[in-house]
Amino acid sequence: MRRSFVLAAFLALGLGMGAEAQTHVGKDAYQGLHWSVAAPQGASWTLVCRFRPVTVWVSPYERDRWMNIMTQDGRGSRHGRLPGDNGRCSLTKTGGEGSVGIALVKNGMATSAGTRDQANPAKVTVF
Repeated sequence: MRRSFVLAAFLALGLGMGAEAQTHVGKDAYQGLHWSVAAPQGASWTLVCRFRPVTVWVSPYERDRWMNIMTQDGRGSRHGRLPGDNGRCSLTKTGGEGSVGIALVKNGMATSAGTRDQANPAKVTVF
């Protein structure tokens, strides 16, 4: 009996901590780290960024959508923002000429990587 009570208490506390670890960013979901993809010769690419879980406001009917990943496909250069102040991004060249590069900026400091090889993605991590 005591063992099942301790297990139930542990699970309840653990589940509560997981919910507390999420940050609610509301309607302004993309106000965190700046990211930028460079592909000066117009190469196509896929960007996958992972970050700490956040909940975002989507509509009056869905106020708390959970997310921890952002995926974008593109050609040429593009930039944007992640939802929080941390992230791990992988940029894969999917076609075209030239190289592709990714940069994440935190507190004015850029962390960047690049690749010309489709089998070897460029990876950056900022925490």
